[in-house]
Amino acid sequence: MDMKQAMLERHMVRKYTDKAIPEDIVTKLNDRVRRNNEQFGLSIKLMTNDNTAVPGIIKLFLAKGVNNFFIMAGPEGADELCGYCGADLMLYAQTLGLNTWWVGGTYNRKGAQEKSGNAKPVGIIAVGYGQTQGTQHKSKKASDVSSYDGKEPEWFKEGVNAALLAPTALDKQAFTITGTENKVSITCDNGIFTGVDTGLVKYHFELGAGKENFEWK
Repeated sequence: MDMKQAMLERHMVRKYTDKAIPEDIVTKLNDRVRRNNEQFGLSIKLMTNDNTAVPGIIKLFLAKGVNNFFIMAGPEGADELCGYCGADLMLYAQTLGLNTWWVGGTYNRKGAQEKSGNAKPVGIIAVGYGQTQGTQHKSKKASDVSSYDGKEPEWFKEGVNAALLAPTALDKQAFTITGTENKVSITCDNGIFTGVDTGLVKYHFELGAGKENFEWK
């Protein structure tokens, strides 16, 4: 499975089995984390066999078996980069046969902060073997979130369709993508989740459109 196929197959999964992630896959995930941290100056960490990701009340009513997770952290103001790299990690995990869930609000913030040291956590990503493969989230239409000055090129359409597959806080998809020739811009307004959502959507758009076909403005 490549990253584009993973984008189509990845859905939010909140409940996981007790199956441990094999050591060779943990190594691959940590290598991916390291590359993201080095490239973008972040402090992402993968925690395995650790059940402290979400509070007890969430485990009781919403989540099950969350024993492995990425802490998405970096310097102050790195929310967008954390979202961007989070998208990369989720899709990469999907190519390895794993499932994921981006948790932006209902996670153990104090514990994540303690594990992150001086970095600022903006969320976690649960990762593991899901009890199910999840279901597609309700989505807006491409015309609801995008516009192009003139006839839309195929790469722009593909990028917008990919962006609509990105997870966003509360599934609001509160973003707008506009294009002129090969220049593309994105605006997003989802309160405290704006930065993370922007990064998640940008990564998906790039994957769908092909980074060689456009420039961000």
